[in-house]
Amino acid sequence: MAFDRDGPKLSTVLLIAALSALAGYNHTRAKRALVGRAHGHVMEVDGLRLHFIEAGTGMPLILLHGNGSMAQDFKSSGIFDQAAKTYRVLAFDRPGFGRSTRSRGRRWSARDQADLIHAAAGRLGIENYIVLGHSWGAWVALELARRHSRSVAGVVLVSGYYYPPPRLDLALAALPALPFVGTAFRHTLLPVLVRLAWPWTMQKIFHPADVAADFAVLAKDIASRPSQLRAVCSESASMLAAALLTKASYTDIGVPTGILAGSGDRLFDAEGEARRLHAEVGGSLLDVVEGAGHMVHQSAPGAVIAMVDTIAGRHSSSEETGGHEPASSGGAASPDVPGGR
Repeated sequence: MAFDRDGPKLSTVLLIAALSALAGYNHTRAKRALVGRAHGHVMEVDGLRLHFIEAGTGMPLILLHGNGSMAQDFKSSGIFDQAAKTYRVLAFDRPGFGRSTRSRGRRWSARDQADLIHAAAGRLGIENYIVLGHSWGAWVALELARRHSRSVAGVVLVSGYYYPPPRLDLALAALPALPFVGTAFRHTLLPVLVRLAWPWTMQKIFHPADVAADFAVLAKDIASRPSQLRAVCSESASMLAAALLTKASYTDIGVPTGILAGSGDRLFDAEGEARRLHAEVGGSLLDVVEGAGHMVHQSAPGAVIAMVDTIAGRHSSSEETGGHEPASSGGAASPDVPGGR
């Protein structure tokens, strides 16, 4: 009878021991994830350790990755090295991703991150720059254009989710950001689930293009770290809050703007989002890339570089004409962008 009474206690002890062992394994694997990876520079801004990689000379070009990714995403795609032939390229690990920290008790909204990146650029002596943002990073790029327009020479937005509706999957993805139970889940079961689902995740974000094997291998262990998963879930919560509480409007964006989306993006209707934004931002350029999914910069880096060059050219023309761009309609197709429709 004593066994019957002690059985539940023993089961609880064994469960706690198993979860503790799993948390220890995940912690060890997380520490190894960045070992041997290329390391760039670290600065402290606003109490946060911000990591970035840099190369090249010329007009500064800031690269901002999407939710769950890191600065090395742009290295593996080839965009970083290609752009460095023409620009001074800086790819940042956004707060909580890669080697950058993410302080607790702060939302780190797109606005917060825009101010952080702008402050970092100032610390580096950069007064004017172009910003390229992928996915969630496109939100940050738009906030930079909105809040620091005097410094932003132009933005290139890739696979952005500009008008998110309330969605159940966003709510579910945000749950592990909650304290206590969410914290325990992030340190134990969630990293394992992320690694198990990794092949399916890669297929979904790359479809209909082939999965970039280099990126898939590079990102797997980095993306499944408990610390990075906290940032991922927090940004899902921010997206859900934006969907519930605000009505997105971008009519105030006044810098040269290039918009790219993959025609086959299965995460959401990226083409529809891009066309809607194109109609709203006056003078913007649009390129819907056929055969690409959410990872346009990985599958079609040439299209992204072409858009960066076009936006840089528009900025140069604006400077030569005293800050006035040639008039064009936000809803019109762009004849000077390869593939623009």
